[in-house]
Amino acid sequence: MKVSLQHSDPIGRRELLRLTVAGAAALAAGSRAARAQGEKVHIRLGHLPITDHLTVIAASRAQFEKLTLEPVKFASWPELAEALKAGSLEAAFALTPISLTLRQKGAPIKIVLLGHRNGSVLLAANDIAKVGDLRGKTIAIPSRFSTHNLLLRRLLSREGIDADRDVTLVELPPPEMVQSLARGGISAFIVAEPFGAQAELRKLGKVLALSKDIWPNHVCCALNAREDLIAAHPEAVQELVTALTAAGHFATEHPQEAAQLSKRYLGQDPAVVLRAMTEPPGRVTYDDLVPTLADLSATQDDMIKYKLASAPVDLSRFLDDRFARAAQSPGGKRSAR
Repeated sequence: MKVSLQHSDPIGRRELLRLTVAGAAALAAGSRAARAQGEKVHIRLGHLPITDHLTVIAASRAQFEKLTLEPVKFASWPELAEALKAGSLEAAFALTPISLTLRQKGAPIKIVLLGHRNGSVLLAANDIAKVGDLRGKTIAIPSRFSTHNLLLRRLLSREGIDADRDVTLVELPPPEMVQSLARGGISAFIVAEPFGAQAELRKLGKVLALSKDIWPNHVCCALNAREDLIAAHPEAVQELVTALTAAGHFATEHPQEAAQLSKRYLGQDPAVVLRAMTEPPGRVTYDDLVPTLADLSATQDDMIKYKLASAPVDLSRFLDDRFARAAQSPGGKRSAR
């Protein structure tokens, strides 16, 4: 059973419920049929309209032999997380803290690839000159369980600001942050691009910090795959990971073309996306997408430090890096072992 969704509009709650009901049955039935008939596996790939997920352009660049790929765009992290947990998606790009939280709660998922490194921004209203001026202000984050929450807490602590006592944190879907800043509903936001670049170009605020300068080469979003998909169709997972890795290299070498291709999937102005990709260089990177235990451990340690997690996940069982390592190997097409 194929569940078809429009790529251009973010999924809503009613459609999410329909997808959730259909998803588990479709995943099981489709997997059995594909194994029996040798057909392509249909993979629904969840993502948000952010540059962290720009490698989804692989959907239009790759010629898949083992799978058909259906990008499914969500407007917010809670909706994407719910769909991934429910089995309505075979794979999804998700914030690493969300992935860890879902895994801790028993979701049968594994991280198989990174979406990017760096790529987020702390942007404040024009009357705020420096990070220290955020004391007493309202700052938007995309989720309590987000890398952005960890980044912000790291940065504020360096200024002697307690994120739980000295500022007010509110959760907003990334697409709503720029308008909230424009209305004066918040004083700053920290989020994935291109929303910082968008606010910059509209002269609504200024960049106080890029995430690459807070936590150099940090991970944020990772590709999560369902364990049953990995077990039943490792060749399809490899083909997907290889295609996304290739899209990352393409974006690194041809940012203008990648920004243009992204409009179909992210729905963002390519000029804004290009600014987020290139000004300054390294604002977001796509050329090192192999996840490591050290990457996940650093995130998990911060989650425990800031009381976003009470117990650690067994990272060695959560990380399945063989597909990413195979994709990075010369040729990038050999099967993971």
